[in-house]
Amino acid sequence: MLKVGLLVRLEAAPGKEAALADFLRQGQALVEAEPGTVVWYAVQMGPSTFAIFDAFEDDAGRDAHLNGQVAQGLSDNADLFAEAPSIEQVDVLASK
Repeated sequence: MLKVGLLVRLEAAPGKEAALADFLRQGQALVEAEPGTVVWYAVQMGPSTFAIFDAFEDDAGRDAHLNGQVAQGLSDNADLFAEAPSIEQVDVLASK
C-alpha cells in the first residue's frame, strides 16, 4: 500500500524547456532501477512548468529515492531551472 510520496515542482529556465523535458524522460530509466519507487510520473503543466510525483510504500523507499540518481541529477543540472526545485514530502491518503 502506498503511504508516502513526493511532489516536486520544476520551473524551466528560459530556453531550457526542451532540455528539462528530455532530462525528465531520461530519469525514467533511473527510477525503474529503484525497487522502493512504486509510482513515478513526470509531467508538464505549462510551457515552462513541470512536476514529478512519486509514491512509496514507506519512508525507507522515499529516503532511498531522495538519495538516488534522479535527485542527484536535479542538483547536477541546476542550469535547467529558473529557481530551485520545490520538493514536498506528502502523505498518500488514497490510491488505486
